Amino acid sequence: MHAVLLVGQIIGIFSIFAALLFVIAKLISCHYRSPVEDGYGYAVLITGCDSGFGHQLALCLDQKGFVVFAGCLSPEGAGAQSLMRRSSSNLKILKLDVTSDEDVQQAKRMVQNNLPVKGLWAVVNNAGISDWGEIEWSTFNDFRNMVDVNLFGCIRTSVAFLPLVRAAKGQMVYVSSIFAFFNCLNMGAYSVSKRGLEAFADCLRVEMASFGVKVSIIQPGNFGQATNILKMKSGSDIWEKFDDEHKQIFNRQYIELANEYFIMSCKSGFKDAEMVIRAMLHAVTAAQPKTRYLLVSAMDRVFFQLIPFFPTALTDAVFSLSSMYAKRKEMLYSQ
Repeated sequence: MHAVLLVGQIIGIFSIFAALLFVIAKLISCHYRSPVEDGYGYAVLITGCDSGFGHQLALCLDQKGFVVFAGCLSPEGAGAQSLMRRSSSNLKILKLDVTSDEDVQQAKRMVQNNLPVKGLWAVVNNAGISDWGEIEWSTFNDFRNMVDVNLFGCIRTSVAFLPLVRAAKGQMVYVSSIFAFFNCLNMGAYSVSKRGLEAFADCLRVEMASFGVKVSIIQPGNFGQATNILKMKSGSDIWEKFDDEHKQIFNRQYIELANEYFIMSCKSGFKDAEMVIRAMLHAVTAAQPKTRYLLVSAMDRVFFQLIPFFPTALTDAVFSLSSMYAKRKEMLYSQ
């Protein structure tokens, strides 16, 4: 009797195991597709190609045979003109201010009228701006300008071009930042815009899975020197915008110290964008692109991979280890 029961249990376990293997195999087969090693016949739209990541990615994809629609804020500017000189006839410059409904719709018409045979394979939402400053140093307009470009600009572009990408069962790529999940002093407005962007991309990924469209998020670390995205300003620039109340709270010495610390931090980052460009190329061309590409140094990787799982009290306490944070507490309200 016991032997019969044992045999029945073994058969039951193997049946469940076989069923799981069958389901996994079906899921893999349903989602498998070949990588796009040769871009011939495919188009890619990239926003923010005047400089930085977008500029370099546009040139790389052009060399791989893609038709590249390079969205530039200033088509007559030095960045756009450099792209035209260094690329093939497959690269087309578009005037594209992602905060403008008119620009986005005009770009869409341009793309539709010039699509190659295999359609629009990917949209890389790269356009973005950055600034720094504590929340009390910022105005509502500072937050609005940041969100208009980094979040709403991506949403506006995505909604317009999704039907074309869906038809090609292609890829949507979003350039975010480690500041989407790492709460850092002086980066409040930027973090708000990037955290919102990742929420949008995560929701879109779930919705697009049914259509065979992949969605990837690029999370660069400190690449300020490689892109010139960071807005440099002096302590005086910040101080002169303060009213009397803020000048009493944040004294002039602290403002100068914060500015020096920020500039020093930027200079300690990556000098070139090669790591980011490789990740963006993989997100555009791979058969199974990653959901997220965390792009930091090997030393920082462990920290940033673990920090989402830490209790809030512990992640906030990380700042107490910074000499800058300690000096800040000492200098507030001092004359």
